[in-house]
Amino acid sequence: MRDIFSQPSDDFALGGKNDNVELFKAWAGSTLAYAVFQTGQNNLLSSVFLTNLLIAAIVAGVGFVLHELAHRIVARGYGAEAHFIANNGWLLISIVLAFAGIFIAAPGAVWHRGYLSARQSGLIALAGPVTNLVLAVVFLMGLIGIVAAGIPVPEWVLDTCYIGFKFNAWLGLFNMIPAGPFDGAKVLAWDWRVFGVTVAVGIFLAFVLSDQLIISLIQALV
Repeated sequence: MRDIFSQPSDDFALGGKNDNVELFKAWAGSTLAYAVFQTGQNNLLSSVFLTNLLIAAIVAGVGFVLHELAHRIVARGYGAEAHFIANNGWLLISIVLAFAGIFIAAPGAVWHRGYLSARQSGLIALAGPVTNLVLAVVFLMGLIGIVAAGIPVPEWVLDTCYIGFKFNAWLGLFNMIPAGPFDGAKVLAWDWRVFGVTVAVGIFLAFVLSDQLIISLIQALV
């Protein structure tokens, strides 16, 4: 039996799997885990959980799925065979840990093969974190625009924008860790300058752009 926590072989990862099913499993598992984490096990039968489930579907689900799709699109653009494979083991672990108030996400990965230069491999790896950083900016602009314009929207919409900004900023920066299987290791091996700029943007979004700074920006626009 294959070890579900190890890297799959090429034959397993690149054949016999339906990408849409695998992406759906990753989306559903990540959404459920994040919603449980946000709600707490004592409130899972309340309307709060349903609201958090909706927010998680938009934020966690989209953040992970678009991250992996970006990897796959760029890899296939360079002529590589690429498929997304959900990590069933870690998806189950993430859901269990969420009940203990811990959120960890490893929904799966895009596996690819084919001749690729260091630049192509670096760009494939870069596509995921950059997607998250762009999503962070999109969610932030949505939040600022709605509040500054005084658009009447339900509170969960504002929560979605705020959590979407924070979640994707952290996810993009986290994946730029320059070690192990993280995207940052491949980007750094290709070009340290691209690595440095991407990390700097991630640090700015995740750390420098504080809540107080965002509030000040909104107040300046009102």
